[in-house]
Amino acid sequence: MPGKRKTAGGPPPSLGDYQTKRDFRNTPEPSGAARQSSAPSSAGGDAPPASPPPAGFPRFVVQEHHASHLHWDLRLEMDGVLKSWAVPKGPPLERGIKRLAMQVEDHPLDYISFEGDIPAGNYGAGTVAIWDQGN
Repeated sequence: MPGKRKTAGGPPPSLGDYQTKRDFRNTPEPSGAARQSSAPSSAGGDAPPASPPPAGFPRFVVQEHHASHLHWDLRLEMDGVLKSWAVPKGPPLERGIKRLAMQVEDHPLDYISFEGDIPAGNYGAGTVAIWDQGN
């Protein structure tokens, strides 16, 4: 199926927007680039590879992101990437409450365990913390 295939040894094509918006020399975020060895890249903040989910159970993460505006990011594992949505008012804490979620660029699977500070001057600058995760 066009647009859904991975290139051999490289990141999924849908990570282009994610990678274009970031300078991995200046941010600790994982780049999603294929690894040539088990050592993290010296050019960026690649985290160790995320562990695969149990068979049939895709993973999710909700990250609290203190950027220019506090919001939460919902990420669902699909097609070899994390499909991602920004939720400006946060996940509802009561049943039946609806929240707006705006789809944003796909993120690499390694982002599922990312927590830390994205330095000022970088896309998404601010603190990212895992609020919930599972499969």
